[in-house]
Amino acid sequence: MLDKNFLWGGAVAANQYEGAWNVDGKGISVADVMTKGSVNQPRQITDDVLHHQEYPNHLGIDFYHHYQEEIKLMAEMGFKCFRLSIAWSRIFPHGDEDKPNEAGLAFYDRVFAECWKYQMEPVVTLSHFEMPFYLAKHYGGWRNRKMIDFFLKFATTCFQRYQSKVKYWMTFNEINNLIDTDDPFNAWTGAGVLYQEDENVEQTMYQISHYQFVASALAVQAAKKISADNQVGCMLHFGPIYPASSQPLDQMASVKAMDRRFFFSDVQVRGAYPDYVKQLWKRHHLQLDITADDLATLHRGCVDYIGFSYYKSSVAEFDSKTDFKEKPNPHVSKSDWGWAIDPVGLRYILNVAYERYQKPLFIVENGLGAYDKLENNQVNDDYRIQYLQAHVVQMLKAIELDGVQVLGYTPWAAIDIVSASTGEMAKRYGLIYVNLPEVQQGKAGIYRKKSFAWYQKVIATNGECLADKVR
Repeated sequence: MLDKNFLWGGAVAANQYEGAWNVDGKGISVADVMTKGSVNQPRQITDDVLHHQEYPNHLGIDFYHHYQEEIKLMAEMGFKCFRLSIAWSRIFPHGDEDKPNEAGLAFYDRVFAECWKYQMEPVVTLSHFEMPFYLAKHYGGWRNRKMIDFFLKFATTCFQRYQSKVKYWMTFNEINNLIDTDDPFNAWTGAGVLYQEDENVEQTMYQISHYQFVASALAVQAAKKISADNQVGCMLHFGPIYPASSQPLDQMASVKAMDRRFFFSDVQVRGAYPDYVKQLWKRHHLQLDITADDLATLHRGCVDYIGFSYYKSSVAEFDSKTDFKEKPNPHVSKSDWGWAIDPVGLRYILNVAYERYQKPLFIVENGLGAYDKLENNQVNDDYRIQYLQAHVVQMLKAIELDGVQVLGYTPWAAIDIVSASTGEMAKRYGLIYVNLPEVQQGKAGIYRKKSFAWYQKVIATNGECLADKVR
């Protein structure tokens, strides 16, 4: 039987759904200079907001002006919690101001009040692929140690302002995406950094990560000083990287691939750098700005829980030059965007992560991007129901059969929003359909999908409606 306090809900991110990109004093964010893309066309990162380009994050789904009706629909679904983020550029428009923007703070006062009107617990990410563009342009983003203080001021301002409204916090969304330096999206949205041709990208990536580790640890300590009730977690992209075969070298390749994925949580959960990465730095002759005070801060600022996204699995094959080569999982089906669909992988990663850390886990993203059709004001998304049900069943097995401690489940997304990776609305994840042309006309433009009623029943029964598939 699932705990009665289990946090069922849904998740979104400020830059993808709020809109109002230049309203009430909000500054430009790194997401605001990313153009629209597609499954075949990467988003471009422009040097400023250019009039001839299309920036889908500027409108999002205009939650800023429609939050009341959208939160009401989430309450109708039965949400116990709502995972959202605070736009850093709405609170500190440039990021280096002495005082916060009161209009931005007041907006989230209203949003959190609306959540609590329905007894819906806010679960808040501080930096979710969004930071002030000014900090990226004028300070070099997270290349600069000064970012630690800027972030801490932002975090502390939020902890103080919302201490009676928010208990669950996360610092950096999918912080371990930084490890993938081949895609400029990761360093730009996660750190406000575009790598240069003449720099040691590996060293820069680890330096960026270190400054964020220190900032996160300081934020944990600040949150605890403000309220002992605060629970601060890290947030990572998790998913198993299985061995490509039973050959011993492929088995070892999987171990090293997972070390690379777990590196970020190892530091934030355990409060110290693991030996395997110290050896890597030594072999690659990396010289990082890491002080004794930094290391003490990491030790004192361990997170309370581990939030993570789960979408897919992959496999690792031995490579003599790089230890491993990651490849698509050949044994599972794929989504329209080529993402592996592996429900059992969720149970697998829950077991592995819980065994590794013995900390509560929180599934804060899991979902299926698909082409949905609105016909006669209805969306029959049986494919999404099938996807979500298969994953929820595996989560319940991990809890009830394996003894894994899971705080909650917030599928991505509560409502259709702009895709982070492609900037499309066509890649839909939500349980609520958003008709963007209607939104642009000033209407709500929102419709319950078939998955809405399915999830409503799951929450109402606290998962018991799926019991026959678990035991």
